Amino acid sequence: MTEKLTPAAVEEMITRGPFNKWLGLRIQKVDDEGIELTAAWREEWVVNPQRRYTHGGILAAIIDLTADWALVAHTGRGVPTVDMRVDYHRAALPGDLVAKGKVVKFGKRFSVCEAQVYDQDGQLVASGRGTYYTAEEK
Repeated sequence: MTEKLTPAAVEEMITRGPFNKWLGLRIQKVDDEGIELTAAWREEWVVNPQRRYTHGGILAAIIDLTADWALVAHTGRGVPTVDMRVDYHRAALPGDLVAKGKVVKFGKRFSVCEAQVYDQDGQLVASGRGTYYTAEEK
């Protein structure tokens, strides 16, 4: 990809997907190394009303899309997930989340990226690694 993408341009692309828009995503930074974004906390994320922590599926989705879109400076688009692993480190309680994704290895067909999700206090709540199909579209 030769043209440099701005955070606003990437945010427009990523929020075309209704689920991504529902997550309240805002792109803070994007470059050749990766991406940083925020997800606006929603009451619908709560899995346990007494403890009020965020469902692990929401965190996994944020890990996946952050790692995926870490590749956008190279691909100019979101790409399919081939494989993904998520580790949960602590409960994500109500509050906006910050996700940081980075490219580990960019390949002609497959690429590997990592992502971390932090709570509003900067504590790591989840992390993961994924493999993405980055072959050029035909």
